[in-house]
Amino acid sequence: MTTHAQIPMQSIGPVKITGPEVDAEVMVPLATYESPLWPSTNRGAKVSRQCGGITTTIIDERMTRSVVFETDSVVACNEVLISLRNRFKELCDVVADTSRFARLKDLNSQVVGNLLYLRFEFFTGDASGHNMVTQAADQLMAWLAGQYSQLRYVSISGNFCVDKKVSAVNGILGRGKNVVSEIVISREVCLATLKTTPEKIVDLNIKKNLIGTMIAGGLRSANAHFANLLLGFYLATGQDAANIVEGSQGFVHAELRGEDLYFSVTVPNIIVGTVGAGKDLDFVQHNLATLGCMEPRDPGMNARRLAIICGATILCGELSLMAAQTNPGELMRAHVDFERQKTEASK
Repeated sequence: MTTHAQIPMQSIGPVKITGPEVDAEVMVPLATYESPLWPSTNRGAKVSRQCGGITTTIIDERMTRSVVFETDSVVACNEVLISLRNRFKELCDVVADTSRFARLKDLNSQVVGNLLYLRFEFFTGDASGHNMVTQAADQLMAWLAGQYSQLRYVSISGNFCVDKKVSAVNGILGRGKNVVSEIVISREVCLATLKTTPEKIVDLNIKKNLIGTMIAGGLRSANAHFANLLLGFYLATGQDAANIVEGSQGFVHAELRGEDLYFSVTVPNIIVGTVGAGKDLDFVQHNLATLGCMEPRDPGMNARRLAIICGATILCGELSLMAAQTNPGELMRAHVDFERQKTEASK
């Protein structure tokens, strides 16, 4: 018997988004047990409306699956790699036969002794693409084994993907949608809405996100809490929540622009889809429709819209938390006050 876990959900916003693909104000659902996330992110959404919107751009998109073969020697591995440089079109044809939407975009490799790791990178339409790329990789492995007798199967996943694990390679090569969101906030809005100054946020980003993460040994990350926003967004829109592991890697960049604050978030691994597992639930269908991500568009465009909204929402939550942490005691007071309001309302 299937049962369902109940997770509180509220919509915040509207978040004002501008850019080449999305120019709209949207209400964004977030499902979380950390209820102060809603008013905090809502404050960032208010700033987005006061300052002309959050400009959000997708830099790149690809879903990955790595496979691993073994051979008798490194010489054999290298022979295969040299040959594959001239056979990319054939690999693309193999992938095209596995799905109407899967397309091979690139191939990266690593050799360790007699082990050959191949990282396939795909376009997957409106699906996040986990199953689609695994199916394509299965067929590629079978084709490769038939073409190169020196290759022996080890695994359909060689951990060079890298799926749901922290890594440098995903931040460098990308896994999912590479999304950058940015906004310029006037000093007046910083003072009135965020209760801080541009200088304090720039300074905190250096000392907390950059230096603090460095001394902690963080890996390609410099942010306060991307994971909170990703989890709330993923649960509300039917995504594989475990992908917050690689998704939470990313950077905050802040600088002064005269009297104003430039604030941006770069999230290179947003993994979302509008079709596939989890998307058939009624509340997910409702949320995706409300976000405008169920429209008749070219393959991949609904998922791109969803990733753009996700990136803008991350900026809202990150901005508000950073502002709160520039003021002694504000973060804890906000949590206590909001939790007390909830307790009193439930009596």
